[in-house]
Amino acid sequence: MNRSSMRPRTLFEVSRRAISGEQAFDPSLCEFLDEFYGQPYMREISMAREPLLIDDIKDAYLAAVAEYLAAVYDFDAPGWTEDHGVPLRRAFFANGGLESLKALLTVESPMAFRKRLLFVGRDALDRARRHTQPDVDGQASFAP
Repeated sequence: MNRSSMRPRTLFEVSRRAISGEQAFDPSLCEFLDEFYGQPYMREISMAREPLLIDDIKDAYLAAVAEYLAAVYDFDAPGWTEDHGVPLRRAFFANGGLESLKALLTVESPMAFRKRLLFVGRDALDRARRHTQPDVDGQASFAP
């Protein structure tokens, strides 16, 4: 089995694939999440190595993912999450900028995303392997 046929097991691998053009960022991150949720013993290790810098939004997104998942699964966020990439100067809304959804995303976004000016739906990290449980912001989310 070659390297590209395996799912990325780390956030570093997600960034490497995106930079090399081996795999687009979104599908790579989704595959990482499948591995993360399916391999509980590897969760902390999967985020230990700082990802490569891709672009401002993706860098902020990877840091938010790591911080959020660490909080949900009760382990310390990797140190790199505090200063990974360049802080965003303008808010990014994951809905493509639809004005009608900006208020909803502002409310639903977990703190790890909001503090980086990233506004996503509360289900942004949902995958089929998750089960409902309260998240770190007190709202319903999904986890194993």
